[in-house]
Amino acid sequence: MTAHIVGEVMTRDVVHALRTTPFKEVVRLLDHHRISGLPVVDADDKVLGVLSGSDLVRNQAYRDGPAPPPSVTAGDVMSSPAITVHPEQTVPDAARLMERRGVERLPVVDEADRLIGIATRRDLLRVFLRADDDIRRQVTEEIVVTAMGMPSDAVRVAVRDGVVTLDGRVEARSQVPELVHAVWRLDGVVGVVNGLGFRFDDRESPTPSHRTGSP
Repeated sequence: MTAHIVGEVMTRDVVHALRTTPFKEVVRLLDHHRISGLPVVDADDKVLGVLSGSDLVRNQAYRDGPAPPPSVTAGDVMSSPAITVHPEQTVPDAARLMERRGVERLPVVDEADRLIGIATRRDLLRVFLRADDDIRRQVTEEIVVTAMGMPSDAVRVAVRDGVVTLDGRVEARSQVPELVHAVWRLDGVVGVVNGLGFRFDDRESPTPSHRTGSP
């Protein structure tokens, strides 16, 4: 039950700027490629920071200094240090990092911190474009049969628009939340409808025996 990794969904052809790229050239890059931000790298392609349209607007909004700077470059307005990910990290982990740090894009770097791609919110959402049949097959083969050790027909699996419906009976009550949680963690699943029953309740506490007489 392996989740998709960042390297599978990232954009490899990355539009980037150097620290010395002039302000106006950065604006041209964003406009020409219809993107809202880009990474800033050094001569060795190591990521120095990330620059967004918001950074550019903010720079122009606060121009009340006593004297204007001689020039403004990408290095002057970028957000640094950059929040990056590695290609082998999972898509859910990258999504959690993106949400926790409040960023729209994550430069993807190799073991030497060189830029090899970029993952945007749109890239991470691609996992939800999985076909329903593909999700249903994974639930049956990887979870029901392989992980849970059940016959393939023990649980009826239906998937519609990423919502997985589970019906049937498992052996133990404790298997129900385990199965539901495993399905919920799969890439492309947007909801789980639990219709599972169980044959015996392994969560019931055994009835204590009563002893009579003196110990």
